[in-house]
Amino acid sequence: MRYESMDLLRGAALLGILVMNIQAFAMPMAAYFNPAALGDQGAVDFAVWLGSHLFFDQKFMTIFSWLFGAGVFLMTSRAANRGLKAAAFHYRRMLALLVFGLIHAYLIWDGDILVLYSICGALVYPLRKLRPLVLLGLGLLMLAIGSSLMVAAGIFIPKGPAEVMLDCQDFWAPTAARIAEETAAFQGGFLTHLSERTARAFEFQTTEIPLWGIWRAGGNMLIGMALVKWAIATGEKSIGFYRRLAIAGFGLGVPIIAFGVWQMDAHAWETFYSFFLAGQFNYWASLLVAAGWVGLWISIWKSGALTALTSRLIAVGRTAFTCYIMTSLICTFVFYGHGLGYFMYVSRPGQIAVTLAVWIVFLIAAPLWLERFRFGPLEWLWRTLTYGARQPLRRDRHSSPDWPQMSTDST
Repeated sequence: MRYESMDLLRGAALLGILVMNIQAFAMPMAAYFNPAALGDQGAVDFAVWLGSHLFFDQKFMTIFSWLFGAGVFLMTSRAANRGLKAAAFHYRRMLALLVFGLIHAYLIWDGDILVLYSICGALVYPLRKLRPLVLLGLGLLMLAIGSSLMVAAGIFIPKGPAEVMLDCQDFWAPTAARIAEETAAFQGGFLTHLSERTARAFEFQTTEIPLWGIWRAGGNMLIGMALVKWAIATGEKSIGFYRRLAIAGFGLGVPIIAFGVWQMDAHAWETFYSFFLAGQFNYWASLLVAAGWVGLWISIWKSGALTALTSRLIAVGRTAFTCYIMTSLICTFVFYGHGLGYFMYVSRPGQIAVTLAVWIVFLIAAPLWLERFRFGPLEWLWRTLTYGARQPLRRDRHSSPDWPQMSTDST
Protein backbone atom coordinates (compact mmCIF):
# COMPACT_ATOMS: atom_id res chain seq x y z
CA MET A 1 0.00 0.00 0.00
CA ARG A 2 1.26 3.45 -0.91
CA TYR A 3 0.27 6.26 1.43
CA GLU A 4 -0.83 9.56 -0.10
CA SER A 5 0.13 11.43 3.05
CA MET A 6 3.77 10.37 2.73
CA ASP A 7 3.91 11.33 -0.95
CA LEU A 8 2.33 14.67 -0.05
CA LEU A 9 4.92 15.33 2.66
CA ARG A 10 7.73 14.21 0.36
CA GLY A 11 6.57 16.59 -2.37
CA ALA A 12 6.22 19.50 0.05
CA ALA A 13 9.65 18.72 1.53
CA LEU A 14 11.28 18.54 -1.91
CA LEU A 15 9.98 21.99 -2.78
CA GLY A 16 10.66 23.42 0.68
CA ILE A 17 14.30 22.31 0.68
CA LEU A 18 14.94 24.48 -2.38
CA VAL A 19 14.23 27.62 -0.32
CA MET A 20 17.48 26.84 1.49
CA ASN A 21 19.46 25.16 -1.28
CA ILE A 22 18.92 28.05 -3.69
CA GLN A 23 21.19 30.12 -1.45
CA ALA A 24 23.97 27.55 -1.81
CA PHE A 25 23.54 27.53 -5.60
CA ALA A 26 23.51 31.32 -5.94
CA MET A 27 26.02 32.59 -3.37
CA PRO A 28 29.16 31.61 -1.45
CA MET A 29 28.34 28.85 1.03
CA ALA A 30 28.88 31.10 4.06
CA ALA A 31 25.82 33.18 3.10
CA TYR A 32 23.64 30.07 3.51
CA PHE A 33 24.31 30.12 7.26
CA ASN A 34 25.35 33.69 8.02
CA PRO A 35 23.29 36.66 6.76
CA ALA A 36 26.24 38.94 7.57
CA ALA A 37 28.77 36.90 5.57
CA LEU A 38 28.63 39.23 2.56
CA GLY A 39 28.21 42.41 4.58
CA ASP A 40 25.02 44.36 5.15
CA GLN A 41 22.73 43.59 2.20
CA GLY A 42 19.75 45.56 3.53
CA ALA A 43 16.56 44.90 5.48
CA VAL A 44 14.75 43.00 2.71
CA ASP A 45 17.67 40.63 2.24
CA PHE A 46 17.81 39.95 5.98
CA ALA A 47 14.04 39.43 6.13
CA VAL A 48 14.27 36.73 3.44
CA TRP A 49 17.12 35.04 5.29
CA LEU A 50 15.21 35.23 8.57
CA GLY A 51 12.03 33.77 7.09
CA SER A 52 13.95 30.91 5.51
CA HIS A 53 15.82 30.29 8.75
CA LEU A 54 12.70 30.26 10.91
CA PHE A 55 10.49 28.11 8.69
CA PHE A 56 12.73 26.17 6.29
CA ASP A 57 16.31 25.69 7.48
CA GLN A 58 16.68 22.02 8.59
CA LYS A 59 12.87 21.63 8.77
CA PHE A 60 12.27 19.98 5.41
CA MET A 61 15.55 18.06 5.60
CA THR A 62 14.18 16.69 8.87
CA ILE A 63 10.90 15.68 7.20
CA PHE A 64 12.81 14.03 4.37
CA SER A 65 14.85 12.05 6.88
CA TRP A 66 11.69 11.00 8.73
CA LEU A 67 10.16 9.82 5.46
CA PHE A 68 13.32 8.01 4.42
CA GLY A 69 13.38 6.10 7.71
CA ALA A 70 9.69 5.32 7.38
CA GLY A 71 10.34 4.12 3.84
CA VAL A 72 13.12 1.81 5.00
CA PHE A 73 10.68 0.12 7.38
CA LEU A 74 7.78 -0.07 4.92
CA MET A 75 9.73 -1.21 1.87
CA THR A 76 11.74 -3.91 3.62
CA SER A 77 8.56 -5.19 5.27
CA ARG A 78 6.87 -5.42 1.86
CA ALA A 79 9.92 -7.08 0.35
CA ALA A 80 9.85 -9.72 3.07
CA ASN A 81 6.12 -10.25 2.54
CA ARG A 82 6.79 -10.86 -1.16
CA GLY A 83 9.30 -13.57 -0.31
CA LEU A 84 12.38 -11.47 -1.06
CA LYS A 85 15.45 -11.35 1.15
CA ALA A 86 14.85 -8.01 2.85
CA ALA A 87 18.48 -7.35 3.77
CA ALA A 88 19.80 -8.03 0.26
CA PHE A 89 16.98 -5.95 -1.21
CA HIS A 90 17.69 -3.03 1.11
CA TYR A 91 21.46 -2.98 0.74
CA ARG A 92 21.25 -3.18 -3.07
CA ARG A 93 18.96 -0.18 -2.86
CA MET A 94 21.39 1.73 -0.62
CA LEU A 95 24.36 0.83 -2.82
CA ALA A 96 22.58 2.17 -5.90
CA LEU A 97 21.71 5.34 -4.00
CA LEU A 98 25.36 5.73 -2.97
CA VAL A 99 26.44 5.56 -6.62
CA PHE A 100 23.79 8.10 -7.62
CA GLY A 101 24.97 10.36 -4.79
CA LEU A 102 28.64 10.20 -5.73
CA ILE A 103 27.83 11.08 -9.34
CA HIS A 104 25.61 13.93 -8.17
CA ALA A 105 28.16 15.28 -5.67
CA TYR A 106 31.21 15.25 -7.91
CA LEU A 107 29.74 15.96 -11.34
CA ILE A 108 26.69 18.16 -10.63
CA TRP A 109 26.44 19.75 -7.17
CA ASP A 110 28.49 19.33 -3.99
CA GLY A 111 25.44 19.91 -1.75
CA ASP A 112 24.38 16.31 -2.38
CA ILE A 113 22.49 14.53 0.41
CA LEU A 114 22.15 11.10 -1.23
CA VAL A 115 25.53 9.79 -0.06
CA LEU A 116 24.61 10.65 3.53
CA TYR A 117 21.20 9.01 3.19
CA SER A 118 22.67 5.83 1.73
CA ILE A 119 25.11 5.53 4.63
CA CYS A 120 22.49 6.26 7.27
CA GLY A 121 19.98 3.98 5.58
CA ALA A 122 22.48 1.14 5.79
CA LEU A 123 23.17 1.86 9.46
CA VAL A 124 19.59 2.14 10.73
CA TYR A 125 18.24 -0.91 8.90
CA PRO A 126 19.04 -3.44 11.68
CA LEU A 127 17.03 -1.34 14.17
CA ARG A 128 13.83 -1.17 12.13
CA LYS A 129 11.93 -3.81 14.15
CA LEU A 130 12.36 -2.11 17.52
CA ARG A 131 9.33 -0.75 19.34
CA PRO A 132 8.46 2.83 18.33
CA LEU A 133 9.24 4.30 21.76
CA VAL A 134 12.69 2.70 21.64
CA LEU A 135 13.25 4.03 18.12
CA LEU A 136 12.27 7.51 19.29
CA GLY A 137 14.66 7.31 22.22
CA LEU A 138 17.55 6.09 20.07
CA GLY A 139 16.81 8.76 17.48
CA LEU A 140 16.91 11.51 20.08
CA LEU A 141 20.11 10.03 21.51
CA MET A 142 21.76 10.20 18.10
CA LEU A 143 20.61 13.79 17.71
CA ALA A 144 22.02 14.57 21.15
CA ILE A 145 25.40 13.10 20.20
CA GLY A 146 25.52 15.29 17.10
CA SER A 147 24.52 18.32 19.15
CA SER A 148 27.18 17.57 21.77
CA LEU A 149 29.88 17.24 19.12
CA MET A 150 28.94 20.64 17.69
CA VAL A 151 28.94 22.29 21.11
CA ALA A 152 32.29 20.71 21.94
CA ALA A 153 33.70 21.97 18.65
CA GLY A 154 32.50 25.48 19.43
CA ILE A 155 34.22 25.38 22.80
CA PHE A 156 37.49 23.64 22.00
CA ILE A 157 38.37 24.67 18.42
CA PRO A 158 39.22 28.25 19.49
CA LYS A 159 41.64 26.72 22.02
CA GLY A 160 43.27 24.46 19.45
CA PRO A 161 45.58 24.94 16.45
CA ALA A 162 45.34 28.38 14.89
CA GLU A 163 44.93 27.04 11.36
CA VAL A 164 41.83 25.05 12.34
CA MET A 165 40.32 28.08 14.03
CA LEU A 166 41.03 30.24 10.97
CA ASP A 167 39.46 27.65 8.66
CA CYS A 168 36.25 27.75 10.73
CA GLN A 169 36.21 31.53 10.70
CA ASP A 170 36.73 31.55 6.95
CA PHE A 171 33.80 29.15 6.60
CA TRP A 172 31.42 31.40 8.59
CA ALA A 173 32.80 34.85 7.69
CA PRO A 174 34.99 34.47 4.60
CA THR A 175 37.52 37.09 3.63
CA ALA A 176 37.03 39.19 0.52
CA ALA A 177 39.73 37.12 -1.16
CA ARG A 178 37.93 33.86 -0.38
CA ILE A 179 34.61 35.25 -1.66
CA ALA A 180 36.32 36.37 -4.87
CA GLU A 181 37.95 32.94 -5.27
CA GLU A 182 34.65 31.09 -4.80
CA THR A 183 32.84 33.49 -7.14
CA ALA A 184 35.44 33.05 -9.87
CA ALA A 185 35.24 29.28 -9.54
CA PHE A 186 31.49 29.05 -9.99
CA GLN A 187 31.22 31.77 -12.61
CA GLY A 188 33.76 29.86 -14.66
CA GLY A 189 33.22 26.88 -16.91
CA PHE A 190 32.61 23.28 -15.87
CA LEU A 191 36.27 22.40 -15.38
CA THR A 192 36.84 25.62 -13.44
CA HIS A 193 34.25 24.83 -10.78
CA LEU A 194 34.94 21.08 -10.86
CA SER A 195 37.93 21.43 -8.54
CA GLU A 196 36.01 23.62 -6.08
CA ARG A 197 33.03 21.27 -6.10
CA THR A 198 35.23 18.20 -5.69
CA ALA A 199 37.04 19.68 -2.68
CA ARG A 200 33.77 20.69 -0.99
CA ALA A 201 32.07 17.35 -1.65
CA PHE A 202 35.07 15.45 -0.28
CA GLU A 203 35.20 17.64 2.84
CA PHE A 204 31.50 17.10 3.50
CA GLN A 205 31.77 13.34 3.09
CA THR A 206 34.89 12.96 5.23
CA THR A 207 34.35 15.64 7.90
CA GLU A 208 30.76 16.83 8.13
CA ILE A 209 29.08 13.44 7.69
CA PRO A 210 30.80 11.88 10.74
CA LEU A 211 30.65 15.08 12.83
CA TRP A 212 27.06 16.09 12.07
CA GLY A 213 25.38 14.23 9.23
CA ILE A 214 25.15 10.66 10.51
CA TRP A 215 23.83 11.77 13.89
CA ARG A 216 21.30 14.19 12.46
CA ALA A 217 20.01 12.20 9.48
CA GLY A 218 20.34 8.79 11.14
CA GLY A 219 18.59 9.95 14.30
CA ASN A 220 15.72 11.41 12.30
CA MET A 221 15.39 8.23 10.24
CA LEU A 222 14.86 6.27 13.46
CA ILE A 223 12.26 8.83 14.53
CA GLY A 224 10.61 8.40 11.11
CA MET A 225 10.32 4.66 11.73
CA ALA A 226 8.56 5.43 15.00
CA LEU A 227 6.24 7.90 13.29
CA VAL A 228 5.12 5.35 10.71
CA LYS A 229 4.58 2.69 13.38
CA TRP A 230 2.45 5.18 15.31
CA ALA A 231 0.47 5.85 12.08
CA ILE A 232 1.34 9.56 12.22
CA ALA A 233 3.31 9.74 8.97
CA THR A 234 0.67 7.66 7.20
CA GLY A 235 -2.07 10.21 7.90
CA GLU A 236 -4.21 7.80 9.91
CA LYS A 237 -4.72 10.02 12.95
CA SER A 238 -7.69 12.37 13.25
CA ILE A 239 -7.68 15.75 11.58
CA GLY A 240 -7.82 17.30 15.05
CA PHE A 241 -4.58 15.53 15.95
CA TYR A 242 -2.78 17.04 12.96
CA ARG A 243 -4.19 20.50 13.61
CA ARG A 244 -2.96 20.37 17.20
CA LEU A 245 0.40 19.12 15.96
CA ALA A 246 0.66 22.10 13.61
CA ILE A 247 -0.23 24.61 16.32
CA ALA A 248 2.13 23.09 18.87
CA GLY A 249 5.00 22.65 16.40
CA PHE A 250 4.97 26.19 15.06
CA GLY A 251 3.92 27.75 18.37
CA LEU A 252 6.80 26.23 20.31
CA GLY A 253 9.47 25.93 17.63
CA VAL A 254 9.46 29.32 15.93
CA PRO A 255 9.97 31.39 19.14
CA ILE A 256 12.90 29.18 20.16
CA ILE A 257 14.58 29.61 16.78
CA ALA A 258 13.90 33.36 16.85
CA PHE A 259 15.59 33.53 20.27
CA GLY A 260 18.62 31.80 18.76
CA VAL A 261 18.80 34.42 15.99
CA TRP A 262 18.53 37.17 18.60
CA GLN A 263 21.45 35.61 20.46
CA MET A 264 23.54 35.46 17.29
CA ASP A 265 22.88 39.13 16.64
CA ALA A 266 23.61 40.02 20.27
CA HIS A 267 27.01 38.36 19.86
CA ALA A 268 27.66 40.26 16.59
CA TRP A 269 27.44 37.01 14.57
CA GLU A 270 30.71 35.79 16.08
CA THR A 271 31.78 32.53 14.42
CA PHE A 272 32.03 30.03 17.22
CA TYR A 273 29.15 31.27 19.33
CA SER A 274 26.76 31.75 16.40
CA PHE A 275 27.43 28.60 14.37
CA PHE A 276 28.29 26.02 17.01
CA LEU A 277 26.45 27.22 20.12
CA ALA A 278 23.49 29.46 19.23
CA GLY A 279 22.91 27.20 16.23
CA GLN A 280 21.63 24.58 18.68
CA PHE A 281 18.38 26.49 19.09
CA ASN A 282 17.53 25.77 15.45
CA TYR A 283 19.07 22.30 15.59
CA TRP A 284 16.52 21.16 18.16
CA ALA A 285 13.56 23.45 17.50
CA SER A 286 13.63 22.56 13.80
CA LEU A 287 12.14 19.22 14.86
CA LEU A 288 9.16 21.07 16.33
CA VAL A 289 8.65 23.23 13.24
CA ALA A 290 9.03 20.16 11.01
CA ALA A 291 6.27 18.50 13.04
CA GLY A 292 4.24 21.67 12.54
CA TRP A 293 4.62 21.38 8.77
CA VAL A 294 3.60 17.71 8.92
CA GLY A 295 0.52 18.62 10.91
CA LEU A 296 -0.35 21.52 8.60
CA TRP A 297 -0.05 19.63 5.31
CA ILE A 298 -1.81 16.48 6.47
CA SER A 299 -4.63 18.47 8.07
CA ILE A 300 -5.12 20.38 4.80
CA TRP A 301 -5.13 17.11 2.86
CA LYS A 302 -7.56 15.40 5.25
CA SER A 303 -9.90 18.40 5.15
CA GLY A 304 -10.18 18.17 1.36
CA ALA A 305 -9.02 21.76 0.94
CA LEU A 306 -6.59 22.88 -1.79
CA THR A 307 -6.99 19.60 -3.66
CA ALA A 308 -5.56 21.07 -6.86
CA LEU A 309 -2.35 21.82 -4.96
CA THR A 310 -2.16 18.72 -2.77
CA SER A 311 -2.72 16.36 -5.70
CA ARG A 312 0.16 18.00 -7.55
CA LEU A 313 2.37 17.83 -4.45
CA ILE A 314 1.60 14.12 -4.26
CA ALA A 315 2.80 13.75 -7.86
CA VAL A 316 5.99 15.67 -7.02
CA GLY A 317 6.44 13.37 -4.04
CA ARG A 318 6.16 10.32 -6.26
CA THR A 319 8.89 11.72 -8.53
CA ALA A 320 10.97 13.34 -5.76
CA PHE A 321 14.25 11.64 -6.70
CA THR A 322 14.01 12.83 -10.28
CA CYS A 323 12.90 16.30 -9.19
CA TYR A 324 15.80 16.52 -6.72
CA ILE A 325 18.41 15.86 -9.40
CA MET A 326 16.56 18.09 -11.88
CA THR A 327 16.69 20.89 -9.30
CA SER A 328 20.48 20.63 -9.26
CA LEU A 329 20.68 20.59 -13.07
CA ILE A 330 18.39 23.60 -13.41
CA CYS A 331 20.00 25.67 -10.67
CA THR A 332 23.60 24.95 -11.65
CA PHE A 333 22.67 25.96 -15.20
CA VAL A 334 21.14 29.22 -13.96
CA PHE A 335 23.93 30.16 -11.55
CA TYR A 336 27.14 28.47 -12.74
CA GLY A 337 29.42 29.53 -15.55
CA HIS A 338 28.71 26.56 -17.81
CA GLY A 339 25.18 27.99 -18.09
CA LEU A 340 23.88 31.50 -17.49
CA GLY A 341 26.51 32.35 -14.88
CA TYR A 342 24.33 34.30 -12.43
CA PHE A 343 26.34 33.25 -9.36
CA MET A 344 26.50 36.29 -7.00
CA TYR A 345 24.25 38.34 -9.31
CA VAL A 346 20.88 37.38 -7.80
CA SER A 347 19.80 38.76 -4.42
CA ARG A 348 17.92 36.70 -1.85
CA PRO A 349 14.53 38.08 -3.01
CA GLY A 350 15.49 37.20 -6.58
CA GLN A 351 16.45 33.72 -5.45
CA ILE A 352 12.93 33.26 -4.06
CA ALA A 353 11.57 34.18 -7.49
CA VAL A 354 13.76 31.48 -9.07
CA THR A 355 12.56 29.03 -6.42
CA LEU A 356 8.92 29.78 -7.21
CA ALA A 357 9.60 29.27 -10.92
CA VAL A 358 11.13 25.84 -10.26
CA TRP A 359 8.18 24.94 -8.02
CA ILE A 360 5.75 25.80 -10.82
CA VAL A 361 7.69 23.67 -13.32
CA PHE A 362 7.58 20.61 -11.05
CA LEU A 363 3.95 21.09 -10.03
CA ILE A 364 3.00 21.11 -13.71
CA ALA A 365 5.44 18.52 -15.05
CA ALA A 366 5.16 15.79 -12.39
CA PRO A 367 1.42 15.12 -12.86
CA LEU A 368 1.81 15.17 -16.65
CA TRP A 369 4.63 12.63 -16.45
CA LEU A 370 2.65 10.31 -14.16
CA GLU A 371 -0.27 10.30 -16.58
CA ARG A 372 1.96 8.38 -18.98
CA PHE A 373 4.49 6.62 -16.78
CA ARG A 374 4.42 4.60 -13.56
CA PHE A 375 7.51 6.21 -12.01
CA GLY A 376 9.84 9.13 -12.48
CA PRO A 377 12.80 8.20 -14.72
CA LEU A 378 15.31 8.05 -11.87
CA GLU A 379 12.82 6.26 -9.62
CA TRP A 380 12.45 3.69 -12.39
CA LEU A 381 16.23 3.30 -12.77
CA TRP A 382 16.71 3.00 -9.01
CA ARG A 383 13.93 0.43 -8.82
CA THR A 384 15.40 -1.56 -11.72
CA LEU A 385 18.85 -1.62 -10.09
CA THR A 386 17.33 -2.65 -6.75
CA TYR A 387 15.31 -5.55 -8.15
CA GLY A 388 18.01 -6.56 -10.63
CA ALA A 389 15.48 -6.69 -13.47
CA ARG A 390 13.98 -4.15 -15.84
CA GLN A 391 10.81 -2.70 -14.32
CA PRO A 392 7.75 -1.61 -16.33
CA LEU A 393 7.75 2.14 -16.88
CA ARG A 394 5.07 3.15 -19.37
CA ARG A 395 1.43 2.96 -18.37
CA ASP A 396 -1.09 1.05 -20.38
CA ARG A 397 -2.94 3.49 -22.65
CA HIS A 398 -6.27 2.56 -21.08
CA SER A 399 -5.15 2.80 -17.46
CA SER A 400 -5.59 5.89 -15.32
CA PRO A 401 -2.90 7.39 -13.07
CA ASP A 402 -2.83 5.80 -9.63
CA TRP A 403 -2.27 9.11 -7.91
CA PRO A 404 -3.54 10.67 -5.75
CA GLN A 405 -5.39 7.49 -4.75
CA MET A 406 -3.60 4.84 -2.70
CA SER A 407 -1.77 2.26 -4.78
CA THR A 408 -0.39 -1.14 -4.00
CA ASP A 409 2.53 -0.40 -6.30
CA SER A 410 5.11 1.37 -4.17
CA THR A 411 8.67 2.41 -4.82
